[in-house]
Amino acid sequence: MACMDQVTATLAIRVVPGAPRDQVMGIADGVWRVKVAAPPVGGRANDRLISFLAEIMGVASRQVCLVRGHTSRQKVLEVTGVGPETAAERLAGAVHR
Repeated sequence: MACMDQVTATLAIRVVPGAPRDQVMGIADGVWRVKVAAPPVGGRANDRLISFLAEIMGVASRQVCLVRGHTSRQKVLEVTGVGPETAAERLAGAVHR
């Protein structure tokens, strides 16, 4: 749950589940492309995406919330405690690493 006085970044993500490893591929038209190693079964890809983004952002998993796209590859997530510019910098720094 976000506090009113905390910054929040909203991220548009296109997830590719079942990849060989977790990886940020880049951004196109404002949508980040992220590969996750978990399969799209039983919410495992969503859980892995949340954990992976939390690692990149340097926040706890509970600070990353899946807002829209639970069963779609197109997702919207919110990261509490990280501003939009910081989130973009951290994702850009994680591209292809």
